[in-house]
Amino acid sequence: MSGETKAKLILQDGSEYIGTSFGYQESISGEMVFNTAMTGYPESLTDPSYRGQILVSTFPLIGNYGVPGTLQEDDLFRFYESEKIQVSAFIVSDYTEEFSHWNASLSLGDWMKQHKIPGIYGVDTRALTKKLREQGSMLAKIVFEGKEPEWKDPNLENLVAQVSTPEKIVYGNGKHKVVLLDCGVKNNIIRCLLKRDTTVIRVPHDYDFTQEEYDGLFISNGPGDPKQNTKAIANLKTVFGQDTPIMGICLGTQLMALAAGADTYKLKYGHRSHNQPVVLKGSKRCFITSQNHGYAINMDTLPKEWEPLFVNANDGTCEGLKHTNKPFFASQFHPEASSGPTDTEFLFDDFIKMMEDHKGKS
Repeated sequence: MSGETKAKLILQDGSEYIGTSFGYQESISGEMVFNTAMTGYPESLTDPSYRGQILVSTFPLIGNYGVPGTLQEDDLFRFYESEKIQVSAFIVSDYTEEFSHWNASLSLGDWMKQHKIPGIYGVDTRALTKKLREQGSMLAKIVFEGKEPEWKDPNLENLVAQVSTPEKIVYGNGKHKVVLLDCGVKNNIIRCLLKRDTTVIRVPHDYDFTQEEYDGLFISNGPGDPKQNTKAIANLKTVFGQDTPIMGICLGTQLMALAAGADTYKLKYGHRSHNQPVVLKGSKRCFITSQNHGYAINMDTLPKEWEPLFVNANDGTCEGLKHTNKPFFASQFHPEASSGPTDTEFLFDDFIKMMEDHKGKS
C-alpha cells in the first residue's frame, strides 16, 4: 500500500515487534489476547466483550471480504454485534485492502479509521500467540512516532459500565416478557430472543430489575472481571429466592455463579474462538461452540443446589451451570454465535419452554 506508516508493538515482557499501520494512527495500550477464528472479524471487533483488549488474529489473511453496511432491523445493526468497534486495536499477519464480497461497503482499514481504532499488520502473529499461550494474556502497547502511552490494564476498570446501555430500551412485542440485563450484550442475543415471540426489555447493568415484572430474566455477556459487577450480583441474589426462569450467557454465567456463592478466576489466556468443544454433563454429547471470555467459574466452589451444565473438553473448565430444582441455567459459551457455529442455539428454546412451563404453574 502507498504511504505505509510503521508502528511498534511493545509487550509487557519487554519484547518488541515492528508492523505496518492499516487503521487509525494513534498510540494505545491494553490487554493483548488472541482469537483463532477463521472468519467473522466484523462481528468479533464489535463484540463488547473485547472492550479494552488488543486483539490478535491467528488466521493469517484478514480484510479480504471487507466490512458490511449499516442496515438496521429492530433498531439493531443487522451485521454487527454493537454500534461500534469495541477492541482497542487489531493485529494481523497479512492485511488485504482489496476486498470482494456481495455485502461489503468499505475496507476493514477505512472502517477502523472511522472508529479511530489502530491496526497493524506484518507482525508474526504465530509467535505472538505462542507467547500468550506460554506466558498468558499480557499488557501491550502500539506506539506511533515515539508517542508511547502508559501501561493500561483494562481489567482494573469497570468495563461493563462502558458498554452497557445507559437507559431502558424495549424491543419487539411478543408474548414472553424478558428483562435483559445488559452487561455488554451482543445484538444477536436480542435477535435470537425476538424471533421466539418475546418482548425484550433491555436495562442497564446496575439497574434494579428486582422490582420489574417479567416472565424471564436474561443476563448477558460482557467484558472484564465479573467481580466488578457488585450491584448485578446483589440483585441476582435477591431473585434467586424466586422461581422465575433465568438464563445467562458468558459473563452472565459468572455473575450467576458469584451470586450463588461460588468463585471465579482469570484464565491463563482465555477462550476466544469458534471451535471450543463442550460436553453436556451426564452425557456423551459434545457441541462445537463460539467463545470469548477470559474468566471462568471454580466448579469446586459451587454450592450443593448448583451443578455444572457443560464442561470444556479441552481443559475441563466450567462451560455452564444450572440450579438443581429451579429454572435457572447459563452457558459460558455463546449459543447465538455470530460469528461461529449455531449448534447450541436450542438453549434459547429451552429458556422459552421454561417460561411457558412457569406460566402454566402460576
